[in-house]
Amino acid sequence: MQAVKNLYFKRTGQVAWYAALLFFSYLMLLITLQYIPARRDAAFLLTKFDVVGMLHYRIAFFAHVYSAMFVLLAGIIQFSAAMRRRYPAQHRWAGRVYAYLIIFITGPAGFIMGIYGNGGWISQSAFCLLAVLWVIFTWKAVAAAIAGKMQAHKDWMYRSYALTLSAITLRFWKWLFVWLFQPRPMDVYHVVSWLGWVGNLLIAEVLIYYALKKKRNKRVERMLEAA
Repeated sequence: MQAVKNLYFKRTGQVAWYAALLFFSYLMLLITLQYIPARRDAAFLLTKFDVVGMLHYRIAFFAHVYSAMFVLLAGIIQFSAAMRRRYPAQHRWAGRVYAYLIIFITGPAGFIMGIYGNGGWISQSAFCLLAVLWVIFTWKAVAAAIAGKMQAHKDWMYRSYALTLSAITLRFWKWLFVWLFQPRPMDVYHVVSWLGWVGNLLIAEVLIYYALKKKRNKRVERMLEAA
């Protein structure tokens, strides 16, 4: 009976998790649609009048915005156990899309945007570090998969997707701080530019730690049963 309850709560949590991801992905899609067709006077770019005239910034901005949506959706597919079991080829295809976009387009473009980020050097250093770690973690996930080290691949993907979700959590924290405290815009940027991804990464590390601990405990139990 307890096993049935545990399975029920696990599946309910998974459904809630994917429903939340899809909902926030939909909101991100609405944001992305504001920049189609590409123009200089859309939404966030209205705050970047000092750099929007630079061609390399516009290329980086639109490359990041247009590719980030595919990265977010491809990541959702990657973490579906049912997808991995039933459609392994599609899982690998989605993984390639996810990794190639981050390593070659979305991550480097995010780094260029970070150099010109709002909020001065505090926010700029946060966004640039986020972009660098995003590329590194994703590359390590790919390298681990190629080497056949699937547990390491999974761990690095947790870290990578935690940074991918910063696109959502940054906006959530920004909304929450403005709603609660009504701070100055730049003060908000100083906080959420770090909190938006560091918090996600800490959660990923906790999940990795407990997953490894659970795996070790099961291995010990099997050894004791065999003794």
